[in-house]
Amino acid sequence: MAVAAETVIMPTRGWRIDRGKAVMVAALCWAGFAAIVWLVHNGRAEQVDRLGLMFWRATPALQPAGPKWLLESVRDLTSLGGVLLRNLVALGAVGALLFLRLRREATLLTLTIALGWGVEWVIKVLVGRPRPTIVPHLTEAGGSSFPSGHSFNSAVVYIAIALAFATLSTRESVRMTIIGTALVVSLVIAWTRVWLGVHFPTDVIAGWLGGAGWAFLAAGLLQQPAKELADKTA
Repeated sequence: MAVAAETVIMPTRGWRIDRGKAVMVAALCWAGFAAIVWLVHNGRAEQVDRLGLMFWRATPALQPAGPKWLLESVRDLTSLGGVLLRNLVALGAVGALLFLRLRREATLLTLTIALGWGVEWVIKVLVGRPRPTIVPHLTEAGGSSFPSGHSFNSAVVYIAIALAFATLSTRESVRMTIIGTALVVSLVIAWTRVWLGVHFPTDVIAGWLGGAGWAFLAAGLLQQPAKELADKTA
C-alpha cells in the first residue's frame, strides 16, 4: 500500500525588530554600563560590592548559606555561561536557523557573537580590575574581573538567539516570552558569578548590561550587512 509522502513546511518570518527601538534599548544599557564604570573607577562601588559578596555568607568560612546540592546547582547554572556550553548552544542555534532557511538570522547571530567577543576583550583590557579576594572562590576563574565575561557573553548569546527565533512569530506575546526568557536566563547566570565569589556585583551588572546592549545594538545595526552577506553566500 502506498504511503503519502510527508511534507515539511518551513516557517516564514513573522516579525522584524525595529532598528530604532533596538538602538534605543542598547543606548540605555550602555548608559548604565558607563555609570557603573564611573563608580568603579572612582572607588564609589566598594561598599556595594562588599555587601553583595557577603550578603548570604554567614558562616565563619564565608561559605554561602544552604545545602550542598544548592552549590552544585549553582555551578551547573554558571556552566551555561562558560565557553564550552555557551558556544555549543550558539552553534546549535545557528544550525537550527540554517535548517529553517533563515540565513539572514543565522548570519546576524554569528556576527553578533563573534564581534561581541572582541568588544568584551577590549573592555577587559582597558579596565583590568582584579578579582575579589574577600570570599573564597568556589569555582575556577581566571583573567580580569571587569566586566564579567560569563555575564557579558551569556547576555550576548542568549538574547541574540532569542531575537533570532522571535522573528518566527507574528504574536507579540510569544516574542516577549522568548526574549524575556533569555533575559532571565542570562541574569541568573550573571548572579551565579557573585554567589560563587569570583566576581563583584558591579562586574556582573556591568557585564550583563554591556552584553545586552551589544545584542540589541547588533540587532539594530547589523541587519542589512547580515542580509547582504547571507545573499552572497546563498
